[in-house]
Amino acid sequence: MLLNVAVLIIGYLLGSIPSAYVIAKWRKGIDIRQTGTHNMGAGNVIGQVGPLEGGVVAIVDIAKGAAAVLIAQALEVSQPWVLGAGFTAMLGHSFPIYIGFRGGQGVCTVIGVFSVLAPVAIIITLVPLGAVIFITRHIFASILIMGLFLPLIVWLIEGSTALTLYALTIVVLLLFRNRHRLKEIRQITHRTKR
Repeated sequence: MLLNVAVLIIGYLLGSIPSAYVIAKWRKGIDIRQTGTHNMGAGNVIGQVGPLEGGVVAIVDIAKGAAAVLIAQALEVSQPWVLGAGFTAMLGHSFPIYIGFRGGQGVCTVIGVFSVLAPVAIIITLVPLGAVIFITRHIFASILIMGLFLPLIVWLIEGSTALTLYALTIVVLLLFRNRHRLKEIRQITHRTKR
């Protein structure tokens, strides 16, 4: 039981690593949460600091989600606890203990979690997600796309009810956390039409 709880804590602490905050402070001396979209993620770092720095943030955020799951698997805990480690990594990213529980949306961390749990499904999901980011330049729109595609693709590729429900739960939480941004979709649609 102690090992099970440990993987959850490890997942949360890994997820809490504030890569966007650290890199923005180091490169430009700014609090990334106080500028741009106020989101502590790769997209905001790209816009406010630079594409190279944003790319580093994306890699770190993906890596911490993947690492949480890989550590849980290496410790040979049962599948629900492996899934729990990935979930707490996402929670850590969104509510990081190191910087006052004000974190990012968690898209890259979710990608990291599923790159281990369902690698083919996440690769397929990244195609429409990447297309939406390219067209709209909007991270929130990519969350909606992930919400539409990830659970379905996980079900089609993996055939696992548990993993599909897990994907659906994570996507619902991402959307709920960003519900205040739903009004932006109208602006995105208008801009895309133009």
